[in-house]
Amino acid sequence: MRARGFRTDIQALRAVAIVLVVVNHLWPDRLPGGYVGVDVFFVISGFLITGHLLSEVDRTGRIRLVAFYARRIRRLLPAALLVIVVTLVGVWLLLPFTRWGDNALQSIASVFYVENWALAALSVDYSAHNAAASAVQHFWSLSVEEQFYLVWPLLILLTVSLAASRRSSVRKVVPVVIAGVAVLSFLAAVAYTAASPSQAYFVTFTRAWQFAVGAAVAVLPAALLGRLHAITAATLSALGFVGIAVAAVLFGPQTPYPGSAAALPVLATAAVLVAGTGRRAPVLLISTVTDSRPVQWLGDVSYSLYLWHWPLIVLAPFVIGAPLSWWSRLSVLAVALVLAAVGRRFVEIPAQRALWWRPPRRAYAGAAAMMAAAALVALLLLAASSSRASDAAADEGRPTTCSGLGSAGGQDACDPTEPVADPIVTQNDAYFGLAPQCGDLLPLLELDGRRTTRECDFSAGADAPRVWLVGDSHAEQWQAAIFPIAAEQGWRLTISSFPGCPPAEVAFVGFDALWGPVDFDRCRQWASSLSDELVAEAPDLVITSMAARQQLVDDGSGRPHDEQFVEGLRETWQRWTDAGIPVVPVFDTPLNADVRDQDCLVLNADTPQECAVPRDVAMPSDPVALAASGAEGGVWPADMSRFLCDDSRCFAAVDGEPVYFDADHLSSAYAASLSGQLRDVVDEAMASGAQRSP
Repeated sequence: MRARGFRTDIQALRAVAIVLVVVNHLWPDRLPGGYVGVDVFFVISGFLITGHLLSEVDRTGRIRLVAFYARRIRRLLPAALLVIVVTLVGVWLLLPFTRWGDNALQSIASVFYVENWALAALSVDYSAHNAAASAVQHFWSLSVEEQFYLVWPLLILLTVSLAASRRSSVRKVVPVVIAGVAVLSFLAAVAYTAASPSQAYFVTFTRAWQFAVGAAVAVLPAALLGRLHAITAATLSALGFVGIAVAAVLFGPQTPYPGSAAALPVLATAAVLVAGTGRRAPVLLISTVTDSRPVQWLGDVSYSLYLWHWPLIVLAPFVIGAPLSWWSRLSVLAVALVLAAVGRRFVEIPAQRALWWRPPRRAYAGAAAMMAAAALVALLLLAASSSRASDAAADEGRPTTCSGLGSAGGQDACDPTEPVADPIVTQNDAYFGLAPQCGDLLPLLELDGRRTTRECDFSAGADAPRVWLVGDSHAEQWQAAIFPIAAEQGWRLTISSFPGCPPAEVAFVGFDALWGPVDFDRCRQWASSLSDELVAEAPDLVITSMAARQQLVDDGSGRPHDEQFVEGLRETWQRWTDAGIPVVPVFDTPLNADVRDQDCLVLNADTPQECAVPRDVAMPSDPVALAASGAEGGVWPADMSRFLCDDSRCFAAVDGEPVYFDADHLSSAYAASLSGQLRDVVDEAMASGAQRSP
């Protein structure tokens, strides 16, 4: 085994990786692919851990697992758990209580290094799509690494035992195992990213190949690497750093990841490792930069900087009382660098050198005690969250008596400048809340075990009007406005909702990002079955709404998205109206978190107009509105924008009431306040349906 020494190129890789991640988190629009820094860390870990384990095998013929895990404990746990506890205290002191529960639960997942699986589970929960980021969600990558540290030594140990039983060379068997892991994991990553990209990003088995690539470099023959010419090595190293930079600049949120695209930063990192292995890094321009003291210092503090930077980003707006500006982001970066230096000097290094827990049994006992203490703090915050939530009074919402904003409202215009007495929305304001008259989900329109449809019976007899509300969660957000109408008019209301899916026969391919074929095929099946069911039943009215701006449609024709969507909506509505069904399409609401800081209203309760954004920014082209503008008879559009926007701006609060529940749904209280305005459109549509098809 070649001699192991301090590698300045590895420290430089760490510095590059942490810079990419931090800049991506602080200025995501400037470096959209900075998340590839995590891949760099994974490859480095695979290289170092595998090299260490095989070096131990070469020296002793065995792997001391107990000692290995004890070293990992001393190296990683004290700094990580300290950050979790300090972050939990910051969440308790600074964030609204509605954010405590999620942060507490994700902190527990982080303490036990399963945060990546927690986020993978949340990625399939559509309601979690709009949840504010927790202050510890960056622990997902540390969780993946810890799971690697747990499993990889066991795999190497089994491989060593297998080689011994067959009297084969460990150096011949280990590369085969590494190659098998790399190939299988890479294929799984490509397939799973195509099928379910949100989950694939977090789960461990889609990332294992990245560690395996680093491990593969660690088992390359020293003689082969030693023959690399200095110029060749320098060129390879430079190309590696360039490859990482290219990925960081060209990749973005829409890049399918970690599929085949991840090969670029992973192989680029491997190239740097290969160039610097088996010789001292060549003294050329590349090493002059990478060996510089600032770069090496960043590599030294990269772990602590990773731990501290994200909680600061989440908590800082509540310290300064305003969303982060360019200058405040620089301040966050400065504070993170200071805390990283302090953490490295007074936590990381002393924890590794402390003699009291050098014996493995003490390291394990210390780990158990620290993890239990951090988990206890999280449980206390969770209990406090539950207590505060139970004390929160339900807000029934008051009817809107104003006639609109700006010139649309005339003399009795709504007021977007009125201070908001209580800017914190709770579960009482949840858009998906149901009326007591609503029953359980029915087997009707069920797909692969997923139930989508329920009935809410407000009727007093068999001749009650039959009304359907259909769409995604942007249809559900109007339930609070529809329930009072249903109760007043005695409807038998059927609600059919599929998360993220448009209720129209269009070539749907994803919401915000491309979905896998299994997911978007299920959506298309629901939409088609829904149309068949509506035509067969021919109810007295259909109310429909959807997040059409975020829903992706692609029939392969190359036509513009809006053109395809509008055509599909009109054809779907035409099919319904041909069956004698009046249709009320409710235009989509203005964007919220996509155009303003989600915490803006909490930070500007006395001056809510500070959260206003230009109307053309908050209300880009809406396929529902475009389709309604040229639809045939029987379509009665409902445009509620005058109660959300004036002629030039859209607001986060109106008449002292928060408009939104989360990133892009109305609060039930505000939706309920618009019930009278929606009733006007509904009454007109139902009156038009008096002459129905036989």
